[in-house]
Amino acid sequence: MAVEYRVSMANPKLKSVTKMPQDANVIAGRKPAAAVRTVYSLAEREEIFRRFSIQRPEPRGELEHTNPFTLVVAVALSAQATDVGVNKATRALFKIADTPEKMLELGEERLRDYIRTIGLYRNKAKNVIALSQMLVDEFAGKVPETHEELVRLPGVGRKTANVVLSMAFGQATMAVDTHIFRIANRIKLAPGKTPDEVEARLMKVIPEHYLYHAHHWLILHGRYTCKARRPECEHCVIADICKSPEKSCDIPAPLVALPPQVIGEAVE
Repeated sequence: MAVEYRVSMANPKLKSVTKMPQDANVIAGRKPAAAVRTVYSLAEREEIFRRFSIQRPEPRGELEHTNPFTLVVAVALSAQATDVGVNKATRALFKIADTPEKMLELGEERLRDYIRTIGLYRNKAKNVIALSQMLVDEFAGKVPETHEELVRLPGVGRKTANVVLSMAFGQATMAVDTHIFRIANRIKLAPGKTPDEVEARLMKVIPEHYLYHAHHWLILHGRYTCKARRPECEHCVIADICKSPEKSCDIPAPLVALPPQVIGEAVE
């Protein structure tokens, strides 16, 4: 409903204002709240994640770990590296250093020998030792369960903290890696210029009851179907819903449950 103002030039006071409905989306003098950016209706978003839930009922991350500490280390090591490469390096490492105390006993120099095949291994080794020391000094050797505490750990950023909160502590988070960032923009589900922007929008557009697994569904979809170089639309279960300008097929793949994931043998 339009707001009508009548103003006297001699006495510029508000004379009459047409009353706004109580459920109006704007308040006089303020900009309307920005709408969440997505090209999909709620019904379409429900259907996208319903199909993902049938395809992968219990999706899992593909980094091998044995406890929250080894998960923190594995995710920190995975920056600019593949899960497969990290798994190969950490299998032997975690057999002898699966707690902060054991990692400190191992030491930075010996740690480097275990992770030498991982990119940026020198700096990562320094961070792993530093975060292990902080866990011992400030958290009694336990991995904290809050985002604010996790990001204080050396080498742990927002993405790593979100992965740990989800996989180790069962919290619904959205860790935006390269796969999720690409898909959110490519299919216009939650486009954004930065990972933080995409994360915030995904948390709003994904139906709440699908949010817990959504992080892994999107990563796995990007890793095995909506690939970086060429999306395999012919194998996509949401090909008919997808609104990507890169889409090459409108016929969805058969909606069947995929074989159980074999962690450690995934193909990047």
